Amino acid sequence: MEVMIRMNNIILHPGIILILSGIIAALVPEKIRKIIMILGPAGAITAMLALDYGTVLTVPFINGIELMLVNVDRLSYVFGMVFSMMSLIGSVYALHNKGSLETTASLCYAGSSIGVTLAGDWLTLIFFWELMAASSLFLVWANRSEKAVKAGFRYLLVHMFGGNCLLIGIIFKVNGGDMLISNVTAVHDAAFWLILLGIAINAAIPPFHSWLTDAYPEANVTGSVFLSSFTTKVAVYCLIRMFAGTSFLIWFGVAMALYGALFAIMENDVRRLLSYHIISQVGFMVAGVGIGTPLALDGATAHAFSHILYKSLLFMGAGAIITATGINKINQLGGLAKKMPFVCVAFTVGAFSISGVPLFNGFISKSITVSAACEAGYPLAELLLLVASVGTFLHVVMKMLYFIFFGEDKGIEVKPLPKNMYVAMSIGSVLCILYGVFPDLLYRFLPYDFEYHPFTWDHIMQYVQLLVTGVVPFIMYLEHMEPLSKISLDTDWFYRKPFAALVRVISSLCVTVQIGLGAFFKSIYDGVRRASKNPLVFIGEHGITEYEGIESSKIAASSAASAISGTSADVIADNAEAVFDGDFAGNDIDGKLAAEIKEEAEERAFDNNQLDSADVYDPDKEREPIGDIMSVVIFTFIAAAAFIAAVFM
Repeated sequence: MEVMIRMNNIILHPGIILILSGIIAALVPEKIRKIIMILGPAGAITAMLALDYGTVLTVPFINGIELMLVNVDRLSYVFGMVFSMMSLIGSVYALHNKGSLETTASLCYAGSSIGVTLAGDWLTLIFFWELMAASSLFLVWANRSEKAVKAGFRYLLVHMFGGNCLLIGIIFKVNGGDMLISNVTAVHDAAFWLILLGIAINAAIPPFHSWLTDAYPEANVTGSVFLSSFTTKVAVYCLIRMFAGTSFLIWFGVAMALYGALFAIMENDVRRLLSYHIISQVGFMVAGVGIGTPLALDGATAHAFSHILYKSLLFMGAGAIITATGINKINQLGGLAKKMPFVCVAFTVGAFSISGVPLFNGFISKSITVSAACEAGYPLAELLLLVASVGTFLHVVMKMLYFIFFGEDKGIEVKPLPKNMYVAMSIGSVLCILYGVFPDLLYRFLPYDFEYHPFTWDHIMQYVQLLVTGVVPFIMYLEHMEPLSKISLDTDWFYRKPFAALVRVISSLCVTVQIGLGAFFKSIYDGVRRASKNPLVFIGEHGITEYEGIESSKIAASSAASAISGTSADVIADNAEAVFDGDFAGNDIDGKLAAEIKEEAEERAFDNNQLDSADVYDPDKEREPIGDIMSVVIFTFIAAAAFIAAVFM
């Protein structure tokens, strides 16, 4: 029985410590920023260690509502601890970065992930959830390439959709009087499905997974280490917390495990292949959530913990290869074992871990879920998860290790790596082996009561047989195993092609409406301006004849300027002067008014030329319609904010 312990200082919140560290890092010189990159995560780990089960922290909100920023139990403690550990490992790996953007984004990203994990109420969860999405976006954009910018916008749109689904589901919950986070499986109402959809997108459950394989490979090499560790595992935490025992998730998880392994077969990009295996490994966790027994839920928790360590190690190894060689394609690499022996060893540790080789941390966690499927009476799920394990070994251990490190030497020149990269990979490697050899270091913190012994003869022989099953076909078909430089079509095709075409059509309509409304409101503005100078115009009187004539000439000149789209400013100005001279030949204010008309005509011509070159939709141009989408999205957010205010204020 856990005893409630009141926490009085918000500064002791591990997530807040990381977020504040990220903000401070953006404001200080580089040398101090490097110190903060270590002290911030170290402080978060210390704060997590200081939290006891049952600790809560509440703060007043509005209308008498209290937000529960911290609610520590065994489940939140395990995830909060591994997130804090990963923030330190990732920060060490990124110490050589010069800019502050990635440091701020990564620390805020890690801090908001811990914020979701420790949240005790729905409103706190959605706040940190959206902060997590926003901060992770800048890790994609930090690469500062055209591909990264486009992938970042797609990442943003997908997560905004998922976040809005989650938000609406939470509004239903809160409006029904359920403020505290709990299991929502009792009633399959609208809130259930909306919350599940929002979380499923972050968990990369097919068909809502392609944002992951689209964005992660385009991020900076240090940013992708953080990305591989947090978003999907935060979603797994939420699934365990809210949807444990939802049986149809078993088959979604099995499909994920097979789907990711299958697409990894065809992949040539180092980080994209690893991204597909994120989907595959998260599938084991989702299947465990669906099974819902204490053994299965502990298996999902343990595998999330292990996955963060070995997947980040693999991404660190991949980032080291890309940094040293400038190459990210497997078939362009080879013979790096002699040139990068330390990276080879670290990558091997990560590869053995993800494949479930005994004495590595993947073995002590993945096997729990497989055993839980067997004990719960799902033999088909057990079989398919084992098949997925073979695929993982075949493509990460055999294909990547062989062709990158032991294949034909392509004569690649290797640049020296920053020392901090070696330190981070050392920490990750040690932890993968440590937990693999001493599983009780993890098991004793798992949230549900279970009894499991990974090092039984049956378990060990089962995985040895599976690994041999993966080695044999690889050796037999070695000459066909090298990946090809091809593009694999995935579900992102639907929003890259047909959805993009639809948006372009909508974009052209938006631009047309924009132009029409612009002319309409300009005519109103001109009428009001004239009326303010000569109120009698409303009753048809000609009160100030000379001024009215001058204004009419200015309007005529302006109309001429507006009508001649693409005409040079000088030609329009000449036309304007001609209009003026025709009406007021010999008038003593000709010079002053002509200059005024010419200036306005030049401004109009410039505006029209800019409109022609940038704003008018041209179907022959491959233009990214992101601006129009974002306008609609911003409006949606404003409407959502107004709706929330109406509900809670």
